[in-house]
Amino acid sequence: MAKLNLIGISGSLRKGSTNSMLLSEAARLFGDCTYTEADIRFPLYDADEEEATGVPAAVQTVADQIAAADAVLISTVEYNKGPSGVLKNALDWISRVEGTPWSGKPLAVMSAAAGRAGGERAQLILRSFMVPFRPRILQGPEIHLANSSNAFDENGHLTGEIYVKELTQLMEALRAEINR
Repeated sequence: MAKLNLIGISGSLRKGSTNSMLLSEAARLFGDCTYTEADIRFPLYDADEEEATGVPAAVQTVADQIAAADAVLISTVEYNKGPSGVLKNALDWISRVEGTPWSGKPLAVMSAAAGRAGGERAQLILRSFMVPFRPRILQGPEIHLANSSNAFDENGHLTGEIYVKELTQLMEALRAEINR
């Protein structure tokens, strides 16, 4: 049997992003798989620009990666009580491609943030953003990684036992959803 293929989308472009680290940990805890983190450094969505030049190649690449993946992981930071603008921009662009790369795709959503709520509000809003795309969004366990800059060891592994346990359970649920 071929390795399962996961794609991760981080709502943070920052080097050393704890959302990117959380996605990598999720893929590690998922087990034997091929994991790719999407590059969502897209231009700002502009309908006039899209009409003039079409969907950028970088957007099409990520849409193709989503379509080819067995499942998608998204982790968002929380800015001003919502997901990052870069993540929303990526979702807006991806909605403009031909076809429906998200439709029926198993999706695990998580968040990592500096605050004590761990991006809970951003994750709730992100879930609502995903509804029109019609993926199979896992309902839990919910991962809201609080105080995220102190949540990883020098190897990039989660240090909190409860977070490791819940992220493992979420990845087990994702594997079951893929096999459903």
